[in-house]
Amino acid sequence: MPDLKIRIVNQSPNALPAYATSGSSGMDLRAHLEQALALQPLERSLVPTGLFIEIPEGYEAQVRPRSGLAIKNGLTCLNSPGTIDADYRGEIKVILINLSATEQILNPGDRIAQLVIQKVERAELISVTELTTTARDQGGFGHTGHQ
Repeated sequence: MPDLKIRIVNQSPNALPAYATSGSSGMDLRAHLEQALALQPLERSLVPTGLFIEIPEGYEAQVRPRSGLAIKNGLTCLNSPGTIDADYRGEIKVILINLSATEQILNPGDRIAQLVIQKVERAELISVTELTTTARDQGGFGHTGHQ
């Protein structure tokens, strides 16, 4: 039984997002389209879902790619994960891009992304003149030589 209740308005004919299994982290988002949408190679589109949510303070919703759509069709989300803030009340839309070499067709009701709800910590930034050192220190971007 979920511990968190989120209010949702669904203006699409699609069912509400739901977890597919008891171990699922995300709920599938579906395209709310009047007709099929063709995405050419490297073309991106803002795809509506018809969903509007009210996220409690201290949480966010993340829009993430669906792995099957990415590997099978070359479709993925830009700005991933996309963040939906607790005070946003507009429609959830998904920025999809076609990274395949062929045209990809999205049909009304197709599963296009997943929605993950996460707790958010708020931080206070404290201005200092130096930071503590670590064994890694400033090493980054492949500094260990491992691939």
